Amino acid sequence: MYVKDNKDSVYDIEMQISDTKELPKRSRYYQGMIDLQLIDKGQHYKRLNRSYIIFISPFDLYGKGRHIYTFENICKEDNSITMGDETVKIFLNANGTLDDVNDELKAFLDYTAGHRPDDSFVVRLEEAVKEAKKNREWRHEYMTLLMRDQENVEKGREEGIFGMISALRELDIPDSTISQKLQEKFFLTKEESLKYLSR
Repeated sequence: MYVKDNKDSVYDIEMQISDTKELPKRSRYYQGMIDLQLIDKGQHYKRLNRSYIIFISPFDLYGKGRHIYTFENICKEDNSITMGDETVKIFLNANGTLDDVNDELKAFLDYTAGHRPDDSFVVRLEEAVKEAKKNREWRHEYMTLLMRDQENVEKGREEGIFGMISALRELDIPDSTISQKLQEKFFLTKEESLKYLSR
């Protein structure tokens, strides 16, 4: 889910059922995609909104028993200094064991883990989910939005690829090296990278 609040903060919220061992790197990738969507080429970086990437999962990614792990860029030498780039990555664990979140969030995480809701908000949420599942128009709208979002992600990815090609060519780096870099950075096959280079 991708939403913006009344302060223009952006939230990318993802459900992750299985532990694929790559969520931290995926959160980095999503951050890049969000940033590409927030500003156009040539616009000032100040236009980048505060952003949150949130993964909700039934497993403990870091194995410390927490329900919530929040990451912001801080100075390694002095923890009181934050980078100030306004990016936050949050990993929510439905199977946490510590008393580290409020009752409402705990009830929500229990619900995502398949337990019956006993919180008024979660009860309303479950009713809304049931209603949405019955609503064919909503499903059509959801699929349309999903396709549009996938197109936007692909567009941002292509802009990144062409930007990298342009920058490396300006440095007189040979196409064979650029092709190799494209394969590494964007997980392309050799054939796909050569198609981008020939455009």
